[in-house]
Amino acid sequence: MAISSSSSSMQDILKQRKYPFIFSFFLLLIFVTFLLISNSQKSPIFVAIDFAQRTSRSKSSIPADNPDLNPNTISNENIPLGNNITINLESNVPLDNNYTINTDSDTLINNELETFSYDWKLCPGPVAVDYIPCLDNWKAIKAIRSRRHMEHRERHCPVPSPRCLIPLPVGYKLPVSWPKSRDMIWYGNVPHPKLVEYKKEQNWVKQSGDYFVFPGGGTQFKDGVNHYIEFIEKTFPTIEWGKNIRVVLDVGCGVASFGGYLLDKNVITMSFAPKDEHEAQIQFALERGIPATLSVIATKKLAFPDNAYDMIHCARCRVHWHADGGKPLMELNRILRPGGYFIWSATPVYKKDEGHKNVWKVMVNLTEAMCWKMVTKTYFKRARVGLVIYQKPDSSSCYENRKENNPPMCNQNHRLNSSWYTPLDSCLLPLATSSYEWPAPWPQRLNNKPLSLSLETDTEEIFNADTKHWALVTDVYLGSLGINWSNVRNVMDMNAGYGGFATALIDRPLWVMNVVPIIGPDTLPIIFDRGLIGTYHDWCESFNTYPRTYDLLHSSSLFGNLSQRCDLVDVAVEMDRMLRPGGYILVQDTLQMIKQLGSILRSLHWSVTLHQEQFLVGKKDFWRPKDAAKI
Repeated sequence: MAISSSSSSMQDILKQRKYPFIFSFFLLLIFVTFLLISNSQKSPIFVAIDFAQRTSRSKSSIPADNPDLNPNTISNENIPLGNNITINLESNVPLDNNYTINTDSDTLINNELETFSYDWKLCPGPVAVDYIPCLDNWKAIKAIRSRRHMEHRERHCPVPSPRCLIPLPVGYKLPVSWPKSRDMIWYGNVPHPKLVEYKKEQNWVKQSGDYFVFPGGGTQFKDGVNHYIEFIEKTFPTIEWGKNIRVVLDVGCGVASFGGYLLDKNVITMSFAPKDEHEAQIQFALERGIPATLSVIATKKLAFPDNAYDMIHCARCRVHWHADGGKPLMELNRILRPGGYFIWSATPVYKKDEGHKNVWKVMVNLTEAMCWKMVTKTYFKRARVGLVIYQKPDSSSCYENRKENNPPMCNQNHRLNSSWYTPLDSCLLPLATSSYEWPAPWPQRLNNKPLSLSLETDTEEIFNADTKHWALVTDVYLGSLGINWSNVRNVMDMNAGYGGFATALIDRPLWVMNVVPIIGPDTLPIIFDRGLIGTYHDWCESFNTYPRTYDLLHSSSLFGNLSQRCDLVDVAVEMDRMLRPGGYILVQDTLQMIKQLGSILRSLHWSVTLHQEQFLVGKKDFWRPKDAAKI
């Protein structure tokens, strides 16, 4: 009966020629059908909301070689719909259950954001372009009574942190892309020619027109760093670059050519040196796209965990290892993995004058007392360079058999676990009674159960869940956030956890500095066990790097706890200092924290977008304020 009535009604509509109604009815039917099909397939629609109306910029203010920042360049990835709403065409990516997109809640109106207003100023002075707050605190440095142990090269952070912005060098350009950047960089980006003159006979760096070029030489690399690296492996084949030896620390690295060329052998090297009279050596390294950081072995421990590095290397690094009772060498012993190697390439190894012979004698006595085994001592005639390779013990048996307990063993009950602002030890770290288990060969060690996990309870399940979580790098980060990954080389994970973010990016031509905040779980040993590099840091202070040295800063669930201890404005200023123009930040956090951070970045003239109400993507441009601050 109902069917007959419905048929009769339709015939009446046709007889009355209500064609517009019929047409509308069929359109509605098609639309409902489309929605039902879409929901059944769970095809995500990716909505990105631009936090800020992007002010138009004249072509004259955009560098000619910077098309990514040109407002006239239209991206094929996003189609603007007006009202600051953009639909991303590359959103059809599989997401796990934690990242299902709710299209009803992904709309954030621009006027709902807090408006952050600040009168930004440039940092003053002729050296402001390279300003590092915690290393350039001249007031604190001048007040230091002694410089005997390089105290003036350590961190002395100003309080409060300065909120001025770093000016750009005149003629700054987007950096040369990797791998070309390993061998040449723009002169205008690091305009410091002093090192060219200072090391002109050693082939560290040369100036050629608009470029600095790096021939691969060094104080100890007279025939080039490749010959030096091959000589080491030929002398001591057990090393097996990129298999047995994966994580290396290069002390006093110069322009980091040693670490740069080891990358070809699947070795990741943390190159470090102080900010000293060897002008801008670490800045050169990072501009080249080589992992590096500013640090010094002075009175405080290095910001690395115990038993971290497979190998430590020093080529004429000007560190007096025997000084102050051998504390600098005992610091290397602390961070060197049991069974790991120390390569010392220096004049006391092979020169026979009285001064060098005395240094060598002291070094022999100290290493024997520390139970280090000399596995080889050799002289490279072709390059006229000598080196010695020591191995740290892998068990406590040698310590127990020493005639004298000197240096003494560290008392673990009174020893601070943290190495952040902690004085150097004058003792040896105890080892296990049985032989130490070396990590699996690379690349298996990246995904194997880390050795440090065995010291904790119920962490293997957490570790495996964390690894699964970072599938979002492939599912979301690489294809759906509008980041041009081809321009990304230097990456920092500001809250690295187990290193899952870096692990997910391991096959891309980039490297990641894994930062573990000092407030929170100490997961840095696990990161090193996996064959990755990293450091401790407190994000309420400035990081030990030059301005404009990173292409992408990533953080996951960092800012909630951090905002309880320090002002997000200061953290944003530090991110602006570290990031290169054209670089990105990628933040996963609560919507509340994203709103706060987004409004600050907007005031810095960054392009800021929100994805899925939990991923913030910010892109820094070339804008700088016109006026200088008064400090």
